[in-house]
Amino acid sequence: MPLTFLPARCAPALLALGMLLGGCDAPSAESEQETAQKLHGTWLRETSDDAVRARRILVLQPDGAFRESVRIVDAAGAITEQQHAGTWIHDGTNLKRKYTLMNGQPPSRLNVPFATFEIRFETRNEFVGVDHIHGNRIRYRRVAPDTRP
Repeated sequence: MPLTFLPARCAPALLALGMLLGGCDAPSAESEQETAQKLHGTWLRETSDDAVRARRILVLQPDGAFRESVRIVDAAGAITEQQHAGTWIHDGTNLKRKYTLMNGQPPSRLNVPFATFEIRFETRNEFVGVDHIHGNRIRYRRVAPDTRP
């Protein structure tokens, strides 16, 4: 039985349809999972302004839990240390953290703190994030697990 082909006038439409459908690839779950795996580990964020220096150690665990240790030194040299904890996810674009402990205490049920940053890896060991709501930009770099704030 002979093969039947579509009329030549249909070829451009089929080509355009193929290109359109080929360009609609959604990000694969594997790439999101790979990014989440790259986030596992210990990360350091350092900030300073005229009067205050802060170091934050963020530990993102594979089970979705996080710990954050903060050390703040003010202009007079006074030191404040804090310990936070909660859960985290990466949704393919954003690193989202929900705090369940703020300085060792559960937060108010009326004001559960969240932190959401759109992140991008600059290298395997460094990522930047942007909080589009508050306009904050952050930078974390991977450090050894025993690093102190």
